[in-house]
Amino acid sequence: MDNLKEKINQLFILGYEGEDFRANDDFVNLLKNGLGGVIFFTQNIVEIKQFKEQVKLIKSVSKIPPFLSIDEEGGRVERFENLNKNYPNGKKYLSAKYIAKQGEKALTEQIQKISDDLKKFGLNMNFAPVLDVNSNPDNPIIGERAYSDDPDEVAKYALIVNNIYNKNGIITVGKHFPGHGDTKKDSHIEMPVVDSDFSEFEKIHIFPFKKAIEVNIPALMIAHVHYNCFDEEKVPASISKNVLNYLYQNLKFKGLVISDDMEMGGIKMYSPIEAVIKMLKSGVNCFIYRNCTKEVVELLKKLYRIAKDDVELQKAIDVSIGKISDLKKRFLV
Repeated sequence: MDNLKEKINQLFILGYEGEDFRANDDFVNLLKNGLGGVIFFTQNIVEIKQFKEQVKLIKSVSKIPPFLSIDEEGGRVERFENLNKNYPNGKKYLSAKYIAKQGEKALTEQIQKISDDLKKFGLNMNFAPVLDVNSNPDNPIIGERAYSDDPDEVAKYALIVNNIYNKNGIITVGKHFPGHGDTKKDSHIEMPVVDSDFSEFEKIHIFPFKKAIEVNIPALMIAHVHYNCFDEEKVPASISKNVLNYLYQNLKFKGLVISDDMEMGGIKMYSPIEAVIKMLKSGVNCFIYRNCTKEVVELLKKLYRIAKDDVELQKAIDVSIGKISDLKKRFLV
């Protein structure tokens, strides 16, 4: 892949408003010019026939096969609510905490059913399993999304989930590295701060990620959370070279690192272009924006103009492209 614009487009996983992506000309144009992936939300999934057709059309107009992604954890985080009218609040499955309490057999059956749902629509990436250890009962964002407050339990159940999805051709994205379970604030709104002794943090929160890396989980999502044990300066993990170096060098992670949603409050202290460049140079490979707005399109153009004259940035882009291409060859062909 020689085209720098195309390379930059490959780095992004974008969402769109409404039930028909063709209403957004910029989004269609990006698909035709190598957009890396699409993330689907509840608003995009109205009826079975409608959504199948949307995914099929997205594939047909895409120059390069895209990641077709979703947050389908079960329970609190599901995106098929409009199709699940017969279930309370459209929630067909149990959250991680409650399915784990029912044991490995129940978990295996539920994840296989979710895999079948994803495959039915042609999706190939799920932002799961949650690898966070819910050590803080006041955590406003993780809670029942975690399998347990015990790192061994989290690792055990998350590895079952990872294995089932991968066997079904679904790319798993473990989240939220290096661990979102001890936060007191919601990173959608502002940047949480975790103040923890490093050895304790490593033993509890990093442990499930370490175990997932040992079985070659293909991708991880990095948190917009600040960790005092990694950085004195108040920077989110998603921008921290210390966090990324630890992930690559200490944990020997070889897979794809994807940002959490770039429209979240936890990253808003930086301008979009500043955040993306800092993250690329630190070792993040892929960026999620929940909506393909004019501002996002301008961001991609700006990134191209800067990258043309920035050798370090070009190298970071090429590393990311290599990882994206490898993962697509493994799962999308």
